Amino acid sequence: MAEVVTQESSVELGHRAAARAETRMLVDGELVEAASGARFDNVSPATGRVLGGAAAAGAPDMQRAIGAARRAFDETDWSTDRAFRQRCLHQLQTALEAERDLLADELIAEVGCPAMTVGNAQLDWPVAESLRYPARLIDEFEWERTLAGGGLFGERNVRVVVKEPVGVVAAITPSNFPIEVTLNKLGPALAAGNTVVLKPDPNTPWNATRLGRLIAEHTDIPPGVVNVVPTPDNEVAELLATDPRVDMVSFTGSTEVGKHLLRQGAETMKRSFLELGGKSALIVLDDADPDRIIPAAIGVCVHAGQACASTTRMLVHRSLYDDAVAAVTAAFAAVPVGDPALPGTVVGPVISAAQQQRILDACDEACAEGAEITTGGGVVTDLPDHLTGGHYVQPTVVVGVDNSAPIAQREIFGPVLVILPFADDDEAVRIANDSVFGLAGAVLSGSAERGMAVARRVRTGAIGVNGGMFYGADAPFGGFKQSGLGRQCGLEGFQQYLETRTIAHRVPRRQ
Repeated sequence: MAEVVTQESSVELGHRAAARAETRMLVDGELVEAASGARFDNVSPATGRVLGGAAAAGAPDMQRAIGAARRAFDETDWSTDRAFRQRCLHQLQTALEAERDLLADELIAEVGCPAMTVGNAQLDWPVAESLRYPARLIDEFEWERTLAGGGLFGERNVRVVVKEPVGVVAAITPSNFPIEVTLNKLGPALAAGNTVVLKPDPNTPWNATRLGRLIAEHTDIPPGVVNVVPTPDNEVAELLATDPRVDMVSFTGSTEVGKHLLRQGAETMKRSFLELGGKSALIVLDDADPDRIIPAAIGVCVHAGQACASTTRMLVHRSLYDDAVAAVTAAFAAVPVGDPALPGTVVGPVISAAQQQRILDACDEACAEGAEITTGGGVVTDLPDHLTGGHYVQPTVVVGVDNSAPIAQREIFGPVLVILPFADDDEAVRIANDSVFGLAGAVLSGSAERGMAVARRVRTGAIGVNGGMFYGADAPFGGFKQSGLGRQCGLEGFQQYLETRTIAHRVPRRQ
């Protein structure tokens, strides 16, 4: 018998979100439909039902948006008027806060993220920090500095190092944490003086189109400075990487797509910021507090494992391995899976049927190669009727493989944890670093000093020790190796959107 829904379900929430959604794109200061009139469906990952639609940009729309951004950068004072930029960011901050609850509904509906996540990294954390921090940097940043010395043949030079915006930035964002990534691109890019063409993931367009409406209706941001152009057409999106009017591509997503964009942008030597995939390691040392193991492992289940920084490889000292496998298996089997609109849900759907199938195929391949799945590995079958069209995967624990197995090397992007044993700290570090990725990680140890020593040897862009949280608008985030190029957030993330020039002038000798 189907479960009786006693609280608001994803169906009801989806209806409410659809009624309030902005479905037009923002191009050159106007909220418009596609020139062709084309639209595409926005599908709920929780139910499989169509929530509504959004304008589907074609090549003429994208070219118009790029042209508007180019013109706004070249012909207005946006790039030079810092006080004005700061005021506009504060206006956008106020508008975001006023529509926070509407954004939360949209995220749960179109992303399928559990309601519990909107109170942290999915929404509230970025809304609190991601515009305020770069707006503050406008006042604090050293935009110019003077170098001492220099000159030839006894003459004196005055040399000034100047920081200025890159130009037109193409911001391409993913479906898993869309408003978080968007704000952490848009905030520093605009604060630095750039203009932006934002292309959201076609699975989650409404949070971006809402942002476009807020910019158009509640800020003084000039036409063309921000353009929001959703499209399901990859060829249209690729114009952002090939058009010579675009100076920089800022992309968050898979490593393979990142490589593709990098190759495309090479012809015009575009600046690239790429925040890509990961296969991060959680290292459990032999002196770790056993009570910390399950909370650390369960992080892989939150939002169905759709986080690039998830620690999807758990490396456990052999003395703790058997107990850890048993405990984590029991915990994963008991994690609440279901409707993301309900407050107790930890594991909601993955974003699409295609992604669901990729996860299931990876689990089947691992089993065929000798792995043991101690829990999960399939679709969720005991769902209420209103969720039977959704894309749910059981929380899954995989053992019986070594670190060379595909399931231990590839980013699965689902609620799948591989547990691997190690003999000592050196082997743990070796296994952790034996990956093409280097995005994030974690260490559990009874000794903060030992935990820090191990963490410093792991080649990742960010790592936490004993639950330490590295996230923040002021903290640079990004990866080593094939996890990307550059950093998002922090001073380094702000500088990502700046160019550097040196201007020298000769000081004549006194007569």
